[in-house]
Amino acid sequence: MDTSSLEVAHIVRARGEVYRQRFGHHLARRHLRALRAIEICRSAALGGHRYRCERCDHERIAYNSCRNRHCPKCQTLDKERWIEARRAELLPVDHFHVVFTLPAALRPLALRNQRTIYTLLFRSAAETLLEIGADSKHLGARIGFVAILHTWGQTLVDHPHLHVIVPGGGLALTGDRWVSARRRFLLPVRVLSRLFRGKFLHYLREAHAASEIAFPGTIEELVDPPAFDALLDRLYGTDWMVYCKPPLGGAHAVLEYLPRYTHRVAISNDRLVAFDGETVTFRFKDYRQEGRVGVMHLSAEEFLRRFLLHILPERFVRIRYYGLWAHRCRKENLELCRQLMRVRPGPEPVSENWSELLLRLTGIDPTLCPVCGKGRLIAADRLAPIRYPARAPP
Repeated sequence: MDTSSLEVAHIVRARGEVYRQRFGHHLARRHLRALRAIEICRSAALGGHRYRCERCDHERIAYNSCRNRHCPKCQTLDKERWIEARRAELLPVDHFHVVFTLPAALRPLALRNQRTIYTLLFRSAAETLLEIGADSKHLGARIGFVAILHTWGQTLVDHPHLHVIVPGGGLALTGDRWVSARRRFLLPVRVLSRLFRGKFLHYLREAHAASEIAFPGTIEELVDPPAFDALLDRLYGTDWMVYCKPPLGGAHAVLEYLPRYTHRVAISNDRLVAFDGETVTFRFKDYRQEGRVGVMHLSAEEFLRRFLLHILPERFVRIRYYGLWAHRCRKENLELCRQLMRVRPGPEPVSENWSELLLRLTGIDPTLCPVCGKGRLIAADRLAPIRYPARAPP
């Protein structure tokens, strides 16, 4: 197989049915849905359209996308539309990238209680930033930010963490002026780490008391209250990883930087190196070796197992907004910030259809006939989906 065209979908089509037959009774419905969606994405199973050139009668068939948020092929257009919408909201100040990471001891618990633990991760990190930001000993301002959940490491193991993009400043608590952060410093990382640890473990204890935590499989021993309390005591005694990267720059730099983190899936197609029907080879960055690029070999079964670890619970929101960027008051807050900073609003989002967006991104007009180079491809007729025996609804 041409490695430049290798996709996760090829692995799912080749080994997905075997994997379902062997482990399907252990898989949640969302896992089966994701496998099926990736398998039939942009194939006759989803139907499509036949396009015909208005000049030379050349025909081209374009199959529909599955639009599953875990499909590596279906994120580009959604990502660009999301970035375009943020263009008008970003303030002309330096932005900081803060990362909140759950310790390794909590990962087995998080994997078996994804909705609960990931919600606590968002809540604890957001409250930590808002509280420290408003503290007069630090910034003393109301800040706003966007938080993006990632659950994977470079080798596809479970590694839950939040990427948070924070403007370098905020509204004074009196609401009458803009307070700027120091040039290369936002908030003290050690203080963030300790408050984040305390809040998360407090909320985790509350969730446990409310019987919102399950302890299946290898963590069954934690169902015993003394064992669970011992785990929390150990976690209170460790340092939690909170990292604040150097400032990214202004709004333009953030728009260049954000696509690395929004609308990503556990592994992109361009990281795949080879697949021989049994073994998957892919590239990864080893951050313990200063980000050097390595190559990992996994059986197709193990590759699919690791990939499915990162299928989020249905309707779980993985990009969330807080403080000044909260949905209910974002427009009014940002307008006030610009007035106090005496800057003009950003450009309004441009409404583009898929072909206009592709033309802007790639410089290639998908509606132009590739044969004659002059005619336009016009939708001639719609192709109905081909119904194969159902395994899981797409």
